[in-house]
Amino acid sequence: MSLHMLGKDPESKDGGSPTVYLDDETDSYLVQGLKVTDARRRSRMDVPDHEDVVEIPRRMVQFFLEVKRDEAPDV
Repeated sequence: MSLHMLGKDPESKDGGSPTVYLDDETDSYLVQGLKVTDARRRSRMDVPDHEDVVEIPRRMVQFFLEVKRDEAPDV
């Protein structure tokens, strides 16, 4: 399987989001978070129609550190 969960926000109220994943087939990170819907904030970004923006807390950056692929748990 190519998708590995790297970590969930330990301070999430329901324990389900945000979450960071590693896709080892595409060598990309996937981020689950709260969709940014505030028009003022979005107007400061250049987001094409085929993309979106999610928000995660700064404390989640720890999950983006490089991991050994054989140590990443499967999802």
